[in-house]
Amino acid sequence: MSQYFDNDKNIKSEKRLIKFNFNNKEFSIYSDNGVFSKDRFDYGTRVLLSSIDIDSLSGNVLDLGCGLGVVGIILGTLNRNINIDMIDVNERAISLTKDNLILNNVKADVFVSDVYDNVNKEYNYIITNPPIRAGKDVIRKFLFDGYDYLEDDGVIYFVMRKDHGVKSMIKELENKYMVNVIDKDKGFYVVELKKCR
Repeated sequence: MSQYFDNDKNIKSEKRLIKFNFNNKEFSIYSDNGVFSKDRFDYGTRVLLSSIDIDSLSGNVLDLGCGLGVVGIILGTLNRNINIDMIDVNERAISLTKDNLILNNVKADVFVSDVYDNVNKEYNYIITNPPIRAGKDVIRKFLFDGYDYLEDDGVIYFVMRKDHGVKSMIKELENKYMVNVIDKDKGFYVVELKKCR
């Protein structure tokens, strides 16, 4: 059975519009089968974005594993002073993200990439709700390999549930980054990873 982190073009399309509120703003996005959180605004993503001071972000920002584009669209709506790239391995997700950027009047560069394979620059911020069902090796690639794609003093923000092993992941990450848990909500941990020079 295909998962949202696969690139399965044979999944039947049933494109639809979903609406949600964040930060007292209503958002509309197109969704479809074969993508992450196809029916609603994912709670973990909501916790992640609620924990970040979006107004203070600056420079280049990467929405890693963008899915439908929710993270990048919210960031780009609330902070027009950042340059956003949005990537995903799933071509259907990328196509929907492009539609959703137009729908929400947000500018971003969007492209297919298996984690960082097609990334060729450094970012001030990488923000991700990594695909837990893809397994620990993929999660490690999202988080550990991100170090090489951060500017000096760059930051990765990610969200992970306690029951998905966030505490052991934090211990591993402390060998590479300055790590700070910035929020906890209903079993979700939002973690800041700061690149040290």
